[in-house]
Amino acid sequence: VNAGEVLVKVRLATICASDLHTFAGKRDEPLPAVLGHEAVCDVVIDRHPENDERKSTIPLKPGTRVTFSVPVSCKHCERCSLGFPQKCRTLFKYGHSSLTDGGFSGCYATHMLLRAGTHIVPLPPQVTDLMAAPINCALATVVNVLEHTRTQSRNKIAVVQGAGMLGTYACAMLSRQGYEKVLCTDVNQSRLNAISKFGGEPLYEQDVPNYKDSADCVIEVCGASSVVEEGIDLLRFGGTYVWAGMVHPDSKLSVTGDSVIRKSITIKGVHNYEDRHLTEAVEFIRDTCHIFPYEELLSPMTYSLKDFGKAVHLAESRTFLRVGLTP
Repeated sequence: VNAGEVLVKVRLATICASDLHTFAGKRDEPLPAVLGHEAVCDVVIDRHPENDERKSTIPLKPGTRVTFSVPVSCKHCERCSLGFPQKCRTLFKYGHSSLTDGGFSGCYATHMLLRAGTHIVPLPPQVTDLMAAPINCALATVVNVLEHTRTQSRNKIAVVQGAGMLGTYACAMLSRQGYEKVLCTDVNQSRLNAISKFGGEPLYEQDVPNYKDSADCVIEVCGASSVVEEGIDLLRFGGTYVWAGMVHPDSKLSVTGDSVIRKSITIKGVHNYEDRHLTEAVEFIRDTCHIFPYEELLSPMTYSLKDFGKAVHLAESRTFLRVGLTP
């Protein structure tokens, strides 16, 4: 373990949908590689320099439970300086890099080596492993997404398109931000029916016309471009539309500029997150873990690495939002 690095032991990893896309051949990754980026870990060896900002507050002693930022940036290039470190010119992402670029950086393994510059956040005791594993992907991204809805002059109605992991987290966060009504749409009825546990209200297709021109913000986290026209219809004049799910080539749009301009709406695309969003995500789970049943988002059973194929098969069935792996 070199200076600036932290060796961690994986306690629990979860299978993200992006990895399912990789397994299905819909997403290219450099090979050979160890995939997996959602995890909660124990510190084994911390070689961060003593003058590191994080070390001055909470030293990472062996056994400390932590989560970590998936994107790692240089913090100095023009993209980082402009406030987009997740788009750094030398960006590194855990679970998306080859073994020749950073070594053991995927969490479908017993151990990971966190490189210098990685934002690492210790986990509070009330945040269980089942709650914590997906924080550094889905929830941290949602924190960044919702940051772009906070300038609204009126926050009464929000619509979340998609009741997957990001959509569920979005409903929970929006419901705590003072919205009078947080509506959620999804083609999966079982997921949609469960959203009420997380501060959302199912918006069924037959009821969508009742909310035309009503939403202060619409959050797209379902990945389907077919929902965009409906999202614009739902927005009030001057509302905000944030896109975060359509991160794939099959996202061609069929809306007109006229529909955007005449309603004077703002459209914002958001991808990944900054270090501070991960810190805020951990704080949100800590403060609301007694309100929302986060552990129910994962499958009740976890799998060992030797049963990885079974875990992937269950994840592909979409029965649960996440399936856990315990090395």
